Amino acid sequence: MSTEHPSIARFREEHQRRGGTGEIVILPDSVHTAALAAAALGCEVGAIANSLLFDADGSPVLVLTSGAHRVDTGLLAERIGTGPLRRATPDFVREHTGQAIGGVSPIGHPTPLTTYVDPWLQRHDVLWAAAGHPAAVFSTTHDELLALTGATPVEVE
Repeated sequence: MSTEHPSIARFREEHQRRGGTGEIVILPDSVHTAALAAAALGCEVGAIANSLLFDADGSPVLVLTSGAHRVDTGLLAERIGTGPLRRATPDFVREHTGQAIGGVSPIGHPTPLTTYVDPWLQRHDVLWAAAGHPAAVFSTTHDELLALTGATPVEVE
């Protein structure tokens, strides 16, 4: 019987199903911020691909951006053609991703999410993103993130 957290196991299955090639790492402690993740992994904060869920008038919008960036929600809403983007509540995040804030992965959600990837992430050969739980991450690349998620590249700043 596996002792792996169910959300990590679901991520692992989806990652494999989609052909993900990166390593899944379970860290000893929760890394719910880019700075904590970078410190635990020994990488630059910019190599952390944050999964940020926004509420666009009730519709979820997932943005994968560098831990070194802030999303300009007004500019991003204009670029992607939505109404105002608001930071999602914990309940909204759980409803649309099946995961908790701090552990939202780019894939493995109950239904497909409209997803955007910050092209700035191309600056790093190896990226790290959440793997369905605040203590789980996986390695990937910018191109693999696009392939895994079907995301559209968009500048977020």
